Amino acid sequence: MSSELDRDRLSALWQRQFPKGPPIAHELRTAYSDRWVRFHSLPDSKRYPETEDEYAIALNRYNTILDELFEGTDVYVITVAWSWEPGGPELPPVLREVHPQGARWTTLAYDDDPDPELHSYTHLYADRRPWRRGTVDNILREVAVDVLSGVIITDSGLTRIHHPYDGGADVILTTPSERDALRERHTDWLSSHPSGL
Repeated sequence: MSSELDRDRLSALWQRQFPKGPPIAHELRTAYSDRWVRFHSLPDSKRYPETEDEYAIALNRYNTILDELFEGTDVYVITVAWSWEPGGPELPPVLREVHPQGARWTTLAYDDDPDPELHSYTHLYADRRPWRRGTVDNILREVAVDVLSGVIITDSGLTRIHHPYDGGADVILTTPSERDALRERHTDWLSSHPSGL
C-alpha cells in the first residue's frame, strides 16, 4: 500500500539531490555519467522479450538490481505521460491500469516555441511504497515492450536512481566506486559497446 505523496518534499529533494536538471529519466545518464551504468535486460543485448521465458529473464534482471539498490527501504515509483495541454490527463488509461496509486507530482512545460500549438507538457505521477521484489512488475512488463517510458524508481532519499527502459536499465549510484562495484557484480549484463550503451 502506498502512502500519501508529499509533492513539495519530493520536489525539494529532487532539487537537492539532482540539481543538474528535472526528473527526465533519459537525461540522467548524461548529467550524472560519472555515477551511471547500464544493464541490458536480455542476453545478447536483445531489445524486446517475445516469450514468457524472456519476460521472466528481463523481470529477474530488473528485480535483481532493484533488490540490490532498495531492499529494506521505501521507494518512489515515478511514471510519465505527455499532453498538449498544461492540465493533461489526471491519470492516463495505461497508467490507471498499471500505476493506479500514482498521484500527480508535477508538470514540466516545454513552451519555448512561439507557436502555442507546439507547446507540450510532461506530467509526472508518483507514489511511495515499501520496496518488495515484484512490486512493480506490471510497470516493468509495459516498459520492456516500450508501452511505457520515462519510468524512475528511487529510494525515499533520492540517493539512487533506477530507470528501466525497453532493453535494460540505466542506474545512477551515489559514487563512482559504488557504480563500479555494482557493475562488477553483473558483468554479463553489460553492453560490449565501449560507451556502455
